[in-house]
Amino acid sequence: MSHFSRKIPKGDSREREVCEDCGYIAYENPKIVAGAVVSHEGQILLCRRAIEPRSGFWTLPAGYLELHEQPEEGARREVREEACAEVVLEGLIGIYTVSRLSQVQMFFRARFAGGPAFGAGEETLEARLFAWEDIPWAEIAFPSVTWTLELWRAGLDGMTDLARFSKKV
Repeated sequence: MSHFSRKIPKGDSREREVCEDCGYIAYENPKIVAGAVVSHEGQILLCRRAIEPRSGFWTLPAGYLELHEQPEEGARREVREEACAEVVLEGLIGIYTVSRLSQVQMFFRARFAGGPAFGAGEETLEARLFAWEDIPWAEIAFPSVTWTLELWRAGLDGMTDLARFSKKV
């Protein structure tokens, strides 16, 4: 079994896990989250989480990208897994860097591919369409969900001015 130790590799500026036997460097990189604001006739699809963290709270369908998966593919897959829905993406809403969690979160604007067919996936207690005034704001799971919904409502598109619509927290 290989033996790793923390040190600064030659030509690098950060301490990393390095194999003492072969010199392999085990880089640790942020996790990428992709999700979507799925809307239908002014209502927004939210999912009540069945898993931790924040089980029982409402969120947008979103989750970690898989290896070799594009963010757009990941957002569509997460909607399918969490809300049993097929969607068409219509643009990027925002990108958030959550440094304390080593996450980069990307949210897209989306609509149902066909009618508003959806349900609760394995990680979801229930899925519902909410009018803006009926969103359970006190039960929203994560700050990035609130920020994304606000940008969605304002009709902003993250591709217009990336610096303006990106947020580091």
